[in-house]
Amino acid sequence: MRGVLAVRIFSLFAIICLISGGIMNFSNSDSEVMQQQYNERVGEEMTADADDSSLEEIFEEVPDQKSPNDKSIELIFLGVGGFSSLILGSLLSEVFKITVLVSLLTPLIAKGKNRNDLLTRGRILGYLEANAGIHFSALRDSLGLANGVTAYHLQVLENNGKIISWKDGKLRRYAISEISKSKLENIRNPIMGTRLAILEILSNSGRIGLSNSEISKKLSISRQLMSYHISELRQSEYIDATSNSKRPKWIVTDLGDNALNSSYTFLN
Repeated sequence: MRGVLAVRIFSLFAIICLISGGIMNFSNSDSEVMQQQYNERVGEEMTADADDSSLEEIFEEVPDQKSPNDKSIELIFLGVGGFSSLILGSLLSEVFKITVLVSLLTPLIAKGKNRNDLLTRGRILGYLEANAGIHFSALRDSLGLANGVTAYHLQVLENNGKIISWKDGKLRRYAISEISKSKLENIRNPIMGTRLAILEILSNSGRIGLSNSEISKKLSISRQLMSYHISELRQSEYIDATSNSKRPKWIVTDLGDNALNSSYTFLN
């Protein structure tokens, strides 16, 4: 999966910054007292041997430098900031969260794999077969799995060619690899907006059907716009006329029912 290597390198950099900053901070805390005592002794000796004007010249020549303590704090902030950015990105994007889980948690889960792995993957495959296009969080919640466990098994199944996935905005959706091209196309390009509303209304009307004027009144849209969407739905074979009259009533076809169910799965 793209980004896995980048996340691991970024996380390693953050860990190195935290460890280095912590070591430096620990070492500095032990040496600060000794350094302060040494500076006091040197200051006393310089005060005894030099007048005020010479002291000013000496201190003016001393360049401003960052103390080791400042450097350790910067390293710690870099490490904390790195992990904070990973957490924030995971909260804002499901795709990024899956990348982080695969990068950081799945190697640990893989080492502790057990006999239940095949059963868990079987459950995932069965659920994806019945709910093609479901996104990561919905799949995780439906099967009652943890984030890391879900990401790990999905990665294994995808690497073995059992499932496919694609990015959908901030989400990542999954389906079995044996899904038909037509069904996959419907899932990846679901019926939405006005056409989805038309299919829902016609589906609720059953075999009685509704005319253009009846549908337009229910949706409060113009007849011209209604005629356009009806024409598109009919061309896709999602609806069919109940008669050959000039103003027929429309009903949903089996293909339209499948598209409607796919759209529900896609939006959930």
